Amino acid sequence: MHPLKSRHVLDHVVERVSRASRISDVVVATSDQKQDDIIAQFAPEFGADVHRGSEADVLERLFEAAAARPPNTIVRITADCPLIDPVVLDRVVEVVEQESADYASNIRKRTFPRGLDVEAFSFESFEGVYEQAVEPHHREHVTPYYRENPDNFELVDVTSEDVFDDPQFQNRDDLRLTLDEVDDYKVLREIYENVPFDDILPTREAIRYVDEHDLMSLNADVEQKTH
Repeated sequence: MHPLKSRHVLDHVVERVSRASRISDVVVATSDQKQDDIIAQFAPEFGADVHRGSEADVLERLFEAAAARPPNTIVRITADCPLIDPVVLDRVVEVVEQESADYASNIRKRTFPRGLDVEAFSFESFEGVYEQAVEPHHREHVTPYYRENPDNFELVDVTSEDVFDDPQFQNRDDLRLTLDEVDDYKVLREIYENVPFDDILPTREAIRYVDEHDLMSLNADVEQKTH
């Protein structure tokens, strides 16, 4: 709920996801705990439906949100990514649907900046994951079961070269454009306050600005959470 250019972070995320041409419904799946009442209150104002569920069992929460409106494909975006790129999102969904894959992402082979993470998976395969994934880290982090059982699923990787022609935007896993720590917020605030845009802030322009102003020095000491 922190502000970026007079709008909340979650507002930016919902707006950017909504711009993807292959997305029909956007649902914010938050917990049923009191501290997340504010998320449930504001998400509809940002243009998203809301589903509330278990705080610890995020896999169950996401499955229930999807099962309420069973789609062919589920796309998972974490809400700490206010520079998520609709073009990248569309590409990952396109791969799942055109190749009849169970799961596609740009995170197994990381060539995009942190903060542009997209995972898409078939509802049919996710039903199996929901039933079979029992380890605590499976339930908390939703999708590790796919990646830990590659023989059971058709998994496809999307790389930056599949999306971007310009080498400046390829293989940029050196960039951190996500929001976990205070220093991350400093980077995102600098971008949103200084990169001009009329509609949604272009991810490419954000990367150009980061490179030109060495913004990664601001959050260079942040350690990425692992799961």
